[in-house]
Amino acid sequence: MAQKTVLFKHLEQPEIHRLDVYRDAGGYGALRTAVNDLAPAEVTQMVKDSGLRGRGGAGFPTGMKWSFLPKEYDTSYLVCNADESEPGAFKDRELMERNPHQLIEGCLLAAYAIRARHAFIYVRGEYLAIKELLDAAIEQARQAGLVGERIFGKDWGCEVSVYRGAGAYICGEESAMLDSLEGFRGFPRLRPPFPAVRGLYGKPTVVNNVETLANVPHIVANGAEWFKSMGTEKSPGTKICSISGPVNRPGNYELEMGTPFRYLLEDCAGGMAGGKSLKAYIPGGASAPMLPGDCQDVGIDFESYPAAGSTMGSASFILFPEDCCIVFAQLRISEFFSHESCGKCTPCREGSRWLRQMVERIEEGGGREEDLPILLDVTDNMVGKCFCALGDFATSNIVASIRHFRHEYEQHIRERRCPFRPHPAAEPLLQIAGVA
Repeated sequence: MAQKTVLFKHLEQPEIHRLDVYRDAGGYGALRTAVNDLAPAEVTQMVKDSGLRGRGGAGFPTGMKWSFLPKEYDTSYLVCNADESEPGAFKDRELMERNPHQLIEGCLLAAYAIRARHAFIYVRGEYLAIKELLDAAIEQARQAGLVGERIFGKDWGCEVSVYRGAGAYICGEESAMLDSLEGFRGFPRLRPPFPAVRGLYGKPTVVNNVETLANVPHIVANGAEWFKSMGTEKSPGTKICSISGPVNRPGNYELEMGTPFRYLLEDCAGGMAGGKSLKAYIPGGASAPMLPGDCQDVGIDFESYPAAGSTMGSASFILFPEDCCIVFAQLRISEFFSHESCGKCTPCREGSRWLRQMVERIEEGGGREEDLPILLDVTDNMVGKCFCALGDFATSNIVASIRHFRHEYEQHIRERRCPFRPHPAAEPLLQIAGVA
């Protein structure tokens, strides 16, 4: 397994963002096939048979998610999650920047499959230029009869609208995103009912990630078996991996699922910069538990990382070199989650603040021996007890960093100082990843 270009296949064409260039490369052919030759249920079944799983982090089977909508309904909506606020993630940004029509076609195909007549693309608030680019691409498609009423002369049509969020991490959670789209403050909703039953404006709604939807045109064009021929049995297809930190070639790389992390680090990213060794890394953005640097042979898929004690998440790899202070890095992560908690539920609102304050005290030299068991006790009182997963995310690296680097916490407490100060290695890489 190695680099495999599916979503990035046409990116060497500098004008692929233009409608004519995209169509010359076969773009919107899958949409034509679906609307003219396939029933909506057939498109859903094709995606289900392909084994495509959500690329936003959860890895839920996409076709199955579509099939959860009620059998009978008058109105439904498709929402594309383009919020991408996870620290270390920047794959969706490149997909939208360089090939917006691939995403738009994916949105239209998904909307057709669930019989929706309006699709929304919820873009991260900081992605102003991308919103403008998507708006221009949608207008190009509308002028060509690919968006709007009677697409390809059929009774079905679909509008596509781009909505720019307000820069809140919590709005990447699907139910908070729906509240934001409706004009309310982005708070997670209590579930059930799930969005498939009562979502946007109280109607059945499917929420999918950018990378997930970008795969759909290729599946419809090439078939489910073609997609299953890549990757692993339970994690088919390719995955775009974002890698940041002290490596020689940081960036996005598309790999077959199951490719070992070592290949991403050494062959794609060119290894660690400055000849330093890898101390630890986070495979799925700040929300995934960190692993020690010797766990480099783990396959990049939905099964291998949980078996190793972490999660693949959005495959946003943040790397820490040998001279990085893990406690300081954890402080930056805890500050992020404390700041981004929406405050709706007490365990997350209070717990994330306590975690930040305790890690800060340890880093500043005021740690006590009882702080480590208290930290773990606070995390235990947060996991599974919050409205959404942000509470769990805030605890994951606390638990992992203590499990793998407890000796660093104990050294901070014993010496009543940070032995790694100043922090030339940690601060820049955390800023790059969006945590600091």
